[in-house]
Amino acid sequence: MSIPKLPTDFRRDGLALISRMVRTKDLDNLQGEASPPGRFDPHHPTKLKKCLNTVDLTSLGVGSCLGTGMYVVTGLVARRFAGPAVIISFIIAAVASLFSGACYAEFGVRVPNTSGSAYMYSYVTVGEFIAFLIGWNMVLEYLIGTSACACALSASLDSLTNGAISASVQSSVGFLGKPDVLAAGITLLMMVLLAAGVKKSLMFNHLMNAINLAAWVFLISAGLFYVNLDNWTKNDGFLPNGWGGVFKGAATCFYAFIGFDIIATTGEEAHNPKKSIPLAIMASLVIILVAYVSSSIILTLIVPYTKIDENAALLDMFVQVGA
Repeated sequence: MSIPKLPTDFRRDGLALISRMVRTKDLDNLQGEASPPGRFDPHHPTKLKKCLNTVDLTSLGVGSCLGTGMYVVTGLVARRFAGPAVIISFIIAAVASLFSGACYAEFGVRVPNTSGSAYMYSYVTVGEFIAFLIGWNMVLEYLIGTSACACALSASLDSLTNGAISASVQSSVGFLGKPDVLAAGITLLMMVLLAAGVKKSLMFNHLMNAINLAAWVFLISAGLFYVNLDNWTKNDGFLPNGWGGVFKGAATCFYAFIGFDIIATTGEEAHNPKKSIPLAIMASLVIILVAYVSSSIILTLIVPYTKIDENAALLDMFVQVGA
């Protein structure tokens, strides 16, 4: 029995569909959208204003990662998974992030002067369909990341008011038991700020980084007076849940480094993307790692890991010691 042949039109349409799925955007044409056709001129004006240097990009990367990781993930991982060994979890996650950052740095050098990040890089290298999937996954990533950051900030502010904010909306707003109105307001405020332009949003990012730096310096310097080495050496010790807990914690800690990839979306606004993007990615990852590890050390030396408040660990640690 012979196998029936597919109709010519069906085969032609199928091949055409596959061809469209794997077609790539030509790098010369891509650069030609912002430069004279046929050549790449880094000094040629682009659709977006070039106003970002390496320091700006580094600040952008740090600001995109630092908040949630330092104030939320640190306490969460220490309490649930790794205990004091959360320090090792962060280091493992940082190594994985450095490899990912190296890929983004290479992309930034190979495909400069674009604002599409991994979507555009994938479009140039592996094809339109993969770029389509990656692009929508990035939208989902930023959506979840924005929601998580807003909720983390809301929880921290609520902790500072001893729960007054959440109590005020417990039964009077929405159809849920505890709607996070503050997180929704923060998200809307950030949307308005971003719509105001890159310069204004960057100035706000610098301000937030300065506040984070001041908070970090205060937490570390004040925390040194309440250090108790027994939290590492007695009871369950430094590895209460073994290496299994460390690696489980590392998987969660990796989330705290997500955000540096936003640097790669600024290629069209950077003065020298081939140089600035790789340097900014690596510098931001190192700065973030130092902040996370130092915060983890102070937190676990002050408070036994079993008593850490998952929602506001750094804000609550001085309460735990009666400061």
